Amino acid sequence: MTSDDSIGEDLSRLFNMLSGMAPKAKFKRLLVAPRSVRSELIHRIEAEAALGSEGKIGIKVNSIVDERTIDALYHASCAGAKVNIWVRGICALKPGVPGLSENIQVRSTLGRFLEHSRIFSFGNGGEPVIYIGSADMMHRNLDRRVEALVPISDPVQVKTLTKLMDRGFSDEVSSWQLNAEGQWNRVHLGEDGEPLVDLQTELIERYGARRKPGRRR
Repeated sequence: MTSDDSIGEDLSRLFNMLSGMAPKAKFKRLLVAPRSVRSELIHRIEAEAALGSEGKIGIKVNSIVDERTIDALYHASCAGAKVNIWVRGICALKPGVPGLSENIQVRSTLGRFLEHSRIFSFGNGGEPVIYIGSADMMHRNLDRRVEALVPISDPVQVKTLTKLMDRGFSDEVSSWQLNAEGQWNRVHLGEDGEPLVDLQTELIERYGARRKPGRRR
């Protein structure tokens, strides 16, 4: 949901394109597959790689298997950029491989609800660029479907999503972590033997507390 006129205009162009009324529509704000999602994300990844150790990339998806995207992330890692991949299911990228992906972490969160949101976050030298949308990093999504990503421009929303991505990779949070051999390891207890934070429960409690008194559930 948005009140941004330029995004609304892009969405109108998108539906006109799907109906055949505007097959060559151009978009001002949206990234639309199969035209521009992969190419723009790789462009953003390469920009973070150019920043070296100051680069920061965060991706939250259901699956990541696209070779070109993975190669770009490996390059960013070799350049010194920090890469956090939050993936629910299939992951063809291997983190922590010496000389290839030493700066990449891959984690998965399982809980009461199905993780389904997609977030693409880029540090951009201190001025974060964030997209949300429908696309996974798979050939079917990037090449054979119409998928859309939308940029987040509201500073409060950018801060909220940035904090969420950071929290997902906090050592205080329970997760499954992928190692260089392609094995998932559950990390749910702290060094003191106490259970780590369940992120979904934390979010439910946080946003539940914001609910207005007497509001119907």
